[in-house]
Amino acid sequence: MSKSSAAAPRVFLVDDDLSILRALERIFSSSSYSVQTFSSAEDFLATADLQQAGCLVLDLSMPAMSGSLLQEHLLRNKSLLPVIFLTGNGDVASSVKAMKLGAFDFLTKPVDAHCLLETVQLALALNRRLIADQALLRSIELRLGSLTKREHQVMDLVVSGRLNKQIAAELGTVEHTIKLHRASVMRKMHADSFSDLVTTINTLRSLTSPSSGR
Repeated sequence: MSKSSAAAPRVFLVDDDLSILRALERIFSSSSYSVQTFSSAEDFLATADLQQAGCLVLDLSMPAMSGSLLQEHLLRNKSLLPVIFLTGNGDVASSVKAMKLGAFDFLTKPVDAHCLLETVQLALALNRRLIADQALLRSIELRLGSLTKREHQVMDLVVSGRLNKQIAAELGTVEHTIKLHRASVMRKMHADSFSDLVTTINTLRSLTSPSSGR
């Protein structure tokens, strides 16, 4: 995990209304959250760490770059920060679009402080899970990267349930060679058993599937 990801989670507040920004900051600071405020989406992008643990409380309607455009930018850059929209000008269409793009929640002003704090708490829990998943994915990908092309072939056939002699026949080699490749695969993938290897590959598939996003 990167140094920034290991830092204390931070609530990023983005709103062009300075009075609202100060009120939100007081709510979170009084609840011992680490807070960073921005009066525009551009200011946020210029200085915020998108890889830091935390979440984003974002106004929808802002000059220049709107909350929706910022959300789209974060998606393109694979940010793990859950987005909570907070707006006084929201409508059904905006809410639906934001949620389809993966917004964590869509709240309207004036917002109840208790509701906002609960929503942020849940968003931070999601962020912790996303960071852990990303670290696990990187670990598995590094292990996969250490395999040779033939070891990849053997692993795929092993995971599919083929026996060593079946794999040897399919790859045009002898069973002893397959046993050697299989042992190397298990070692490089940090798998103590067949079930460990299957679990690792299934985890990889789960983390890289389109439905795994928030």
